[in-house]
Amino acid sequence: MITLARFAAVPLLVWWLFDHQFNNALLLFFLMGLSDALDGYLARAFNWKTTLGSYLDPAADKVMLICSYIALGALDLLPHWLVLVVIMRDVALLSGAVSYVSMTRRFEIEPSLISKLNTFVQILLVLGVVYSQVNTFPSSIIQILIGLTLITTIASGYDYLVEERSRRASKHSGKQA
Repeated sequence: MITLARFAAVPLLVWWLFDHQFNNALLLFFLMGLSDALDGYLARAFNWKTTLGSYLDPAADKVMLICSYIALGALDLLPHWLVLVVIMRDVALLSGAVSYVSMTRRFEIEPSLISKLNTFVQILLVLGVVYSQVNTFPSSIIQILIGLTLITTIASGYDYLVEERSRRASKHSGKQA
């Protein structure tokens, strides 16, 4: 239910961004991030993990982040090249996942540490950019977050497309031996 609420909140978030209601957008984005953490905590603490939840939770994160990046890019608050890099990474990951599922008939989502770090940095960047529209915020911190987002986005894309592919290949070759 928490994940579905995050999905439902995305159109409102985008509306508030385009309507320059940055206070509301900041609060909503923050609450969406907290709800993601709460959802993960509840799933682990009470063993409420479900297959559907393991698919929907990362999808909700991606929808929230991609829509935020597109809106902030359209508002010229984020560089368009960064928005493109973030989207291209997610398209590449989705393509890789679809290819893997079509070949193996298995869908396994296990985010790596770098992927989790990337999501965290992407969230910090959105919070920083939106906050900078409400209050004074050093542009140098935004620039650092842009750099960290670029580095972690590329590193996590590489990790997934190259390293994870190698791990899966060795994992499945070991099962067949």
